[in-house]
Amino acid sequence: MSEQVHNRLSVVRAERKVSRQTLAEAVGAHYQTIGYIERGQYNPSLDLALRIAAYFGLPVEALFSLEAFTPLTDEVYRRTT
Repeated sequence: MSEQVHNRLSVVRAERKVSRQTLAEAVGAHYQTIGYIERGQYNPSLDLALRIAAYFGLPVEALFSLEAFTPLTDEVYRRTT
């Protein structure tokens, strides 16, 4: 049984202005795989998740989690609804 891996990949990609194609080439994946990961249709392998995190210079847990991320606006504005 496989759990869904939640991610913030599309947010970080947009913030850093990195295309799916550029990221895919940098981490040795297909650009469609990056899209599948972003949409939650595919869980990355540990190896791929670590390569993606390294590309952005972030800890893997900043990008991927087994629990849903809280919205960034809630974190920034400290809303506790």
